[in-house]
Amino acid sequence: MAGGSKDPGRSVISKISAILLAVSEGSAPTLTEIAARSDLPLSTVHRLVTELAAWRVLERDGEGRYRAGPPLRTIGAGSACSGHELDDGAATPAARIRDRSVPVIEDLFRATGAPVRVGFLDGAAVAYVEKAAGHLPVSSPSPAARLPAHATALGKVLLAFSSPRTVDALLSRELVRYTTSTVTRAERLRWSFRTIRAARIAVCDRELDQDWCGVAAPAFGAGGDVVVAIELRVQDLARDVPALRAPLVVAAGWLSRELAQLVRPYARVGPVPAPVQRGSA
Repeated sequence: MAGGSKDPGRSVISKISAILLAVSEGSAPTLTEIAARSDLPLSTVHRLVTELAAWRVLERDGEGRYRAGPPLRTIGAGSACSGHELDDGAATPAARIRDRSVPVIEDLFRATGAPVRVGFLDGAAVAYVEKAAGHLPVSSPSPAARLPAHATALGKVLLAFSSPRTVDALLSRELVRYTTSTVTRAERLRWSFRTIRAARIAVCDRELDQDWCGVAAPAFGAGGDVVVAIELRVQDLARDVPALRAPLVVAAGWLSRELAQLVRPYARVGPVPAPVQRGSA
């Protein structure tokens, strides 16, 4: 029996189709219920459903039940609308941004081979999704996925195009020094923001982690406000940035068009991430 199926020779496409049809019957079935409806072994259902959930084709709730994920809901909505409407209004800003960003992230990763992040300000930190490796999908939004704004290329480019009130609120706090290269002096950061606004590119030179650098560009909404930033993680700024700048800027422009209909997430300045080492640079 192919792949442990109860039906000899059953293809992978047939198994996945049966799983999706089982989920579409409603009532958010469990793995056991999906196995019964699809006539597949529980082990096969567990393996395939886990992978479908990783790609967000399916979503798992806190009770272990499954329902259609954003891609399937978007396809379903396409029969009733033009396709230009926003995603589900009940989705969080991070989830809607993630859905709009996936094609850009995937394309930029293929073009550069560098890990890609897209993030927006959430308090004093940056909420983000990322693609870290070719065999992995773009990550899902998570409260644990936060980066310090002052010590990353993502955060610095977002702050450079944010309101003075947002910048003042963050710089009035004691900023954490993560490495010997972390800039924590408000005057130096304000000067860097002016440079970033002129160049529309921000860099991070081992300011969060001694092992890597980053380069980021802003993406804007329909009103001209910065919505998110897109970042490439690199090993050497002098060597890598010249070759990566053009595809990064193109991706940021594409992302701006994708996000034009989204409402800008409100930049709330909240608690600074837990300190690792304090000091000044």
